[in-house]
Amino acid sequence: MTLREAIDARHSVRQYKDKPIEPEKIAALREKAAELNAQGGLHFQIVTDEPKAFSGPLAHYGHFTNVKNYIACVGKKGKDLGETIGYYGEYLVLFAQQLGLNTCWVALTASKRKAAAEIGKGEKMPLLIALGYGETNGHDRKTKTAAQVGGGEDQPDWYKAGIAAALKAPTATNQQKFLFSRNGDFVSVQPTGGFYSDVDLGIVKCHFELGAGKETFSWR
Repeated sequence: MTLREAIDARHSVRQYKDKPIEPEKIAALREKAAELNAQGGLHFQIVTDEPKAFSGPLAHYGHFTNVKNYIACVGKKGKDLGETIGYYGEYLVLFAQQLGLNTCWVALTASKRKAAAEIGKGEKMPLLIALGYGETNGHDRKTKTAAQVGGGEDQPDWYKAGIAAALKAPTATNQQKFLFSRNGDFVSVQPTGGFYSDVDLGIVKCHFELGAGKETFSWR
């Protein structure tokens, strides 16, 4: 499965089987996390067999069940942290999908205080990502049209492909509050409000790049 195929296959999953993740898959995830940490200056951590972060009333409210594995999204405090976590975290999410695992980005409906993560001086942990074998593989969700987020039929094929991939990006409460624009081979995307929009922006950029191809355009 390619990363582009993983975009199509991946859906948010909140209910998980009581099935451990194989050691070789945990090792592969930790290796990929280390690679992305080096690229993004982050401190992603793969936490396994730890149910406390998803065992309280917040998780119940968020309809999470049997979550014992997760990715702790940790990084240095700064104005770009949310976008950076979203961008590199989504690459890790798609890699997990390639391994046959399910995921869900989690901001408010888990106890980050109880998470078994190392948070160093000057760092923070805005989110967790639930991880494991889902009871199902999730399902498609309602989405905006390409035209609503800056696409259209009069655009080049690479741009259309990028927009199509961006529309499959997970965003907070499926808000999809982002808007693309293009000037030749230069592309920009801006948030249009909403909470955790900085994280959403990073996730959306990851998807657009995978859909359009990094070699076809430059960010502006």
